[in-house]
Amino acid sequence: QLPKPNRLPHLSKKTPLLYKGKPIICLVVALCFGAGVMAGKYSREVNEHKLSGSDGQTVEFRIAKLNQVWEKAERMQLSPVRHSELHSDLKIQEKDELQWKKMKVEGLDENGEKEAQLRRNFNVILAKYGMDGKRDTRPLESNHLKDHDTKEGDIFDDPRLDKLWNKAKSSGKFSNEELLSLKREFQHHKDKIHEYNILMDTVSRTEEIHKNVISPLEGDAKEHVLHQKHTDLKQKMRDLNQGFERLRKLSHEGFTEDSEFREPRVIELWEAAKRANLSEDELDSLKEELRHFETKVEKHSHYQEQLELSHHKLRHVEALGDKEHIKKNQEKYNTLAEKTREMGYKMKKHMQDLSNKISQQGLEHNEL
Repeated sequence: QLPKPNRLPHLSKKTPLLYKGKPIICLVVALCFGAGVMAGKYSREVNEHKLSGSDGQTVEFRIAKLNQVWEKAERMQLSPVRHSELHSDLKIQEKDELQWKKMKVEGLDENGEKEAQLRRNFNVILAKYGMDGKRDTRPLESNHLKDHDTKEGDIFDDPRLDKLWNKAKSSGKFSNEELLSLKREFQHHKDKIHEYNILMDTVSRTEEIHKNVISPLEGDAKEHVLHQKHTDLKQKMRDLNQGFERLRKLSHEGFTEDSEFREPRVIELWEAAKRANLSEDELDSLKEELRHFETKVEKHSHYQEQLELSHHKLRHVEALGDKEHIKKNQEKYNTLAEKTREMGYKMKKHMQDLSNKISQQGLEHNEL
């Protein structure tokens, strides 16, 4: 008797379904596993590889204008350390701008204060690295390896600093190691003066633009933003005056045995914390955090020095023309440059967080 049409033969529960001699269940598992592997591979590729722009080209940042700055920097003759510093600054700018975009979606920053600050920070970066279209009158590069080549007596481009430095150097109060530490502090103060001048110039230009485009509806908001900018400038001027006073005292009295920190940026944060009306417990806690931060700063400085040395070695090997040696040294240099950039970003982010923490705690105490 013929079986009824469209009816499968009887299968017991133990009879496996087969396809080309293999159980179908195995094929299903294999397909699922394969899909999982592909998904994992895709996730890793997204996380591990560089970002891609709309044209499919590899990009360094998630914001178009930051990529434009970076591409311009790649064509400029920046030293390895300055190049690395720019990358760290742009990463901080990227982080802040992406955070601001989230704030905007949530309806925050209605008066545009944060947006104006971001625009100002971006302009400061452009000016700091000579990309604002203005002629940069600063000496070309200043890095650790070239300090000893600098013309004696006029190394800080500021009469007050040069006079104070020469007096301290000839006083006989400092050992060679202490003089190096003091010189780092003077250099840091010089950099702060330069940053203040850039910010003042940026604020002045922004004010001119606002005067030309201001509308009655935006008047109050713009006025508030401009007021905030002048408040920032005044604070930076106060910081500069306090910094110079500290240098003057240090130059006359020398380093004390109980000096808490060695790195200028850490000292600056510690001085700000002591002025912020914090409790003893808060100061002790912050002091411990600053010690960890100082280790991070020193490690970053060490990597910057190694990056300079690696760059000099690479140039030397390139001049000899040995392709194998060139490739080997180029790989070492690229790895070191990547590590230095990463450490620079982490160090600057940590400094930003500490500065905000000190300001916030000080504000809370003043409100009580």
